Amino acid sequence: MENQNNVTEFVFMGLWGNKQMELLFFFLFLFCYLAILVGNFTILLTITRSHLIKQPMYYFLCHLSLMDLCYTSTVVPRLIRDLGAARKNISYNNCMTQLFTAHWLAGVEIFILVSMAFDRYVAIVKPLHYMVIMNWQRCNLLIFMAWAVGFWHSIALLLVVLNLPFCGPNQIDHYMCDVKPLLKLVCKDIRVVNILMIANSGMVVVTVFLVLLASYILILYNLRTHSSTGRRKALSTCSSHIMVVVLFFVPCIYIYILPVGSENKDKEISVFYTVIAPMLNPLIYTLRNMEMKIAMQKVWSKMTHSNFK
Repeated sequence: MENQNNVTEFVFMGLWGNKQMELLFFFLFLFCYLAILVGNFTILLTITRSHLIKQPMYYFLCHLSLMDLCYTSTVVPRLIRDLGAARKNISYNNCMTQLFTAHWLAGVEIFILVSMAFDRYVAIVKPLHYMVIMNWQRCNLLIFMAWAVGFWHSIALLLVVLNLPFCGPNQIDHYMCDVKPLLKLVCKDIRVVNILMIANSGMVVVTVFLVLLASYILILYNLRTHSSTGRRKALSTCSSHIMVVVLFFVPCIYIYILPVGSENKDKEISVFYTVIAPMLNPLIYTLRNMEMKIAMQKVWSKMTHSNFK
């Protein structure tokens, strides 16, 4: 059957229908986005302009901050604009671009979190072999693989959606173009597509989350042999990673493992991984990390000193 697509644009229904609520959240999300920009740029600047860039843990953290900046910039600026706009419309092509870009960058972020967990596992379980295992060639390979796997996940999702017919309703019950709200507008039986979507997004997120949990359980188990000082330092680092993983993965699992059509709070829950997690990540990694605090002070004093020369 030929794919009939009569839709040239979509209209977002947004988070809330209440105009006063939207105005309030316009300023709230604007503040959140500015906090995301400042927090993640601070981490990027601190790591790239200090000795920390030579350590794999901070090298991965640098890439995580870059992903947070890029990912939120594909979603949040439009959300802010729409909160202040009378009509929240997006063209079909721009919608598909947002779908592809958001899933690609989110996929990269997921596998960077896996790389960070692998780095901590090697550092704690195999400390004597750390520099051999986590050499620069392997670190760069892990980042390249994150980009490649994220791309193939996103392109597979996009190709499925591009072949679906949208022939009438064009109101997306969301604030961004995501696969589940789009599938609700498809004018054909989507049972097979639903299974493909859960396999592509849902099962991948669940599997990666379980792998991460298993790695941290192994790390905690192996900490028994460490000294109390080493244990405290390792627990501080790992607890930061665990907090970031939970903030990102739990909402994702809730959204992508449930089939389309199930009554849930998808758009409200998705705020956690599109806005809240990227905003809190810099705080989690700086407030709980003495090494980062010292590096930030050094970089800041260097910059202010050079400016006053």
